[in-house]
Parts: sequence; structure tokens; C-alpha cells
Amino acid sequence: MRRARRHPLGGEPQQRQLRGPSRRHPRRILLLHPRRLRARLPNIPPFLFNFTNTNGSRAYWPTKRSTKVKVLEYGAVVEIVFQDTDILGAENHPMHLHGYAFYVVGRGLGVFNKTTDPATYNLVDPPYQNTVTVPKAGWVAMRFKATNPGVWFMHCHFDRHTVFGMSTSFIVKQGKTPESKMRPRPKNMPKC
Repeated sequence: MRRARRHPLGGEPQQRQLRGPSRRHPRRILLLHPRRLRARLPNIPPFLFNFTNTNGSRAYWPTKRSTKVKVLEYGAVVEIVFQDTDILGAENHPMHLHGYAFYVVGRGLGVFNKTTDPATYNLVDPPYQNTVTVPKAGWVAMRFKATNPGVWFMHCHFDRHTVFGMSTSFIVKQGKTPESKMRPRPKNMPKC
């Protein structure tokens, strides 16, 4: 098995887990104004349990609904681990990140183990894509470098799952050079 010590993106990834508040979609576009988005999405789930064997317990069903997002520094290397659950029945989830392609560095069945599973990552020639399928009762780890400033939506491609809140947004801050900043609004584009 081939393994390298450093990932093609370089640097140490910021590990993120997005299990926590489900996304509450704004009722009006004005709610997408940066003052309305809360940059407090947690890095770890609010509580840990056996995600793939809940025995149908309703204790795990409710989630908070919010408009919390994750703010990323320009140039940060970000790692996200998607974990499927059996809360309402395990199934595959095609997860898509707008504005980026990413490296799929690992995948497996069962509950992701942050101590042992990273040792199995493919850091030599990982697939580079913009949508990845999280396996039924399994997990997928992906990495990207935050070099595209703006607000980027990440969601499950099953519409009903997105409506249920299986989505979030990232705000990638602008860099310091002109090439790493958002372009100004075109003059012919109406203001919000």
C-alpha cells in the first residue's frame, strides 16, 4: 500500500466535523447578508454516539436548526469527514461542495476513528472531484485548500435531505493579494 507523509495540498489540515445544528434555510434572500450568518458551526458533534447503530432510538433524532456557518481563513487546508448515520435508516449520500473541487483522501465502513483511520488515507494520488458519495453506514474524508473567497454552499444532492438540513455554508475570507480577493460587483449588476 502506497502512503506519503504529506498531502499534495501541503500543510496540516484543519479537521472539521459538521454533525451538529441542521441548516435552517433562510426564508428570504436578505437573510444571507453576512450580518445574519453566524460563524459558530461546531468543529465536533455536540455529543458522540455509535452513529451507525442507534437501534432506532428517538433520542438522536432532534437536531437544532440554525444558520450557523464555518468561517475559513484564506489558504487554510481543510479536512471534512462525512459520517453516515442510521438515525432514519442508513443510506448513501452524494455530498457536493460549490466553488471547489477536493481530494477524497479516505473512506470506510462503520464509525470514523480519528486515531486509526487517518493512517489508511491515500495521500499519494487521491481522487480529485466536487461530489463524493458517503457510503451507507460509513464515512468519507475529503480535503481542500480554501483559496476561493466567498460564501460556498455544501449539501447532499438528495433534495429531501437538503430540505431536512443536510447542508451548510463556508465563508472563505479574502487573501491579502489582489489575486486572492473577490472581484468587485459588475457595474451593470443590480444591488441587493
